Amino acid sequence: MTALETFQEHRPTLFGIAYRMLGSVADAEDVLQDAWLRWSGVDVGAVGQPRAYLCRTVTNLCISRARSAAARRESYVGPWLPEPLVTGPDAGGGIERAEAVSLAMLVVLETLSPLERAVFVLKEVFGFGYREIAGMLERSEASVRQVGSRARGHVQARRPRYDAPAELRRKVTDEFLAACLGGDVNRVMAMLAPDVTAWTDGGGKVRAALRPLHGADKVARWLTRVTARPLPDPGVHRVLVNGSPALLISSGARPDSVACCELAEDGAVSAIRLIRNPDKLAHVRLPGRT
Repeated sequence: MTALETFQEHRPTLFGIAYRMLGSVADAEDVLQDAWLRWSGVDVGAVGQPRAYLCRTVTNLCISRARSAAARRESYVGPWLPEPLVTGPDAGGGIERAEAVSLAMLVVLETLSPLERAVFVLKEVFGFGYREIAGMLERSEASVRQVGSRARGHVQARRPRYDAPAELRRKVTDEFLAACLGGDVNRVMAMLAPDVTAWTDGGGKVRAALRPLHGADKVARWLTRVTARPLPDPGVHRVLVNGSPALLISSGARPDSVACCELAEDGAVSAIRLIRNPDKLAHVRLPGRT
C-alpha cells in the first residue's frame, strides 16, 4: 500500500480527531494537510502501526493549533460556536467524517484544555488505551490516566442530558421555524422551555446577539425580530448538522444561517444554536448544488 493509500484509509479517523479537537472544519483540513506533508516524507515501510503514527501526528498538531486558537477566541465577538458539518437529509452514513458528534458536545469539549481534549477524544471516542496515548503525548501513563479521569468527569457534568429522537427533533425544528417566520411571539414562546438558552454566532460580521439569551420571552422576541428581516431569494432547507436534524437558511445561492435545536424530555425547545458567521459557513453547500 502506498503512502497516499494508507493516509486515505485512515483519513476519516484523522478528520474525526482534528474536528473534535478544534471545532473547525477549515482548521481540521489544514491539520490533515500538514499531517500528509509529514507522512509523505516518512519511510512508510518502516512504520509498524500507521494508524497510531498518524493519529499521534494529528493529535500533536491539533494541540499546538488549539492553544493558539484559544488566544484568538478571547477576542472573538459574541458567542463562539463550532463550524457545522452540513449534509443533506438523506446522507445516511455519509456523516462518518464527524461520526455524528453534536454541536452541543463540541461546545463541551471546547471547555477542556487542549491536553484534556486530546486524551478524552483518543480514549473515549477512538478507543486508544492509556499506554498508547501516553506514548503519543510523551507523558507518563499515570499522568494521562489522571488527565483522562478529569476530562471525563468534566464532560459528563456538562453534556446534554437528553438526546431527542431524530424524527421528533425534525418535526419540532420545522414547526419552530414556521412559528418564527410567522412572527407570532406567543406561538414561539409556547414551544420554548422556560429556561431556554440561545447562542447566536455572527463573529462580529453579521447581525447576532453579543451574549447568550436566556428565558423564553427574551429568546422568542429576539428570534422573531431576526427571522423577520428580508432576505433576497430566501430558502429554507432541511439538513443534517453533525448527524442531527437542523435547518439551513439561504439567501440566493449563499448560506445565511444554520439553526440547531435541542429538546427537553417534554418536547419543548431547551437550547438553540444559530450560526451566522459567514466564515463558518464558507464550506457549506446548499442541497442540490455541487
